[in-house]
Amino acid sequence: MSRVSLPYDAKAGPTKSEVRAVLASKLALTADDHFVEVGSCTGAVTVEAARRAGRVTALERKPDRLDVTRKNLAANDTSAAVELREAEAPDGLPEDADALFLGGSRNYEAVLDHAVETGVDRVVMNVSRLEVAGAATEAFRDRDLLEEVVQFQVSHGYELAGATSFDSQNPVYMLVGSASEAVAADGGRTEADR
Repeated sequence: MSRVSLPYDAKAGPTKSEVRAVLASKLALTADDHFVEVGSCTGAVTVEAARRAGRVTALERKPDRLDVTRKNLAANDTSAAVELREAEAPDGLPEDADALFLGGSRNYEAVLDHAVETGVDRVVMNVSRLEVAGAATEAFRDRDLLEEVVQFQVSHGYELAGATSFDSQNPVYMLVGSASEAVAADGGRTEADR
């Protein structure tokens, strides 16, 4: 698969390629899925999803960032039907999402409520701030969504005095869950769903 091209800058993001790889594995998108992204920003996740899912809806509350999403989407090969919506979630969220990604923490509790109400099968949220990660984990638990929390950090090598040193990026907390009826009472998948 070709790399995601992001020739346009949104002065925020993008979700790093290594984080997108883990996200893709957690979402496990198929051609039958309707994927929804809240806070598309540069469009990096939207592009990745549009290569896997059958339909993609991307929400962004800032018109200039939505324009960057649109331009970066056009700069890449994708196969899904993609709808871009200028909206501040939970407004603008579709009722038929199979997978939902929250790239930021604005209004996340209302977005999680919507996911529960509509039975979204896969819900993933990325957080980079510790305090927000703790509060979001509790919000996932309070709604019986939480399946796992993954914390990881990526470092990139660079040359320093003829050798390789590493520059680390911020850690990412990834909250993974489900609002489908196939979630067991303990937060894990039921046997029928495995």
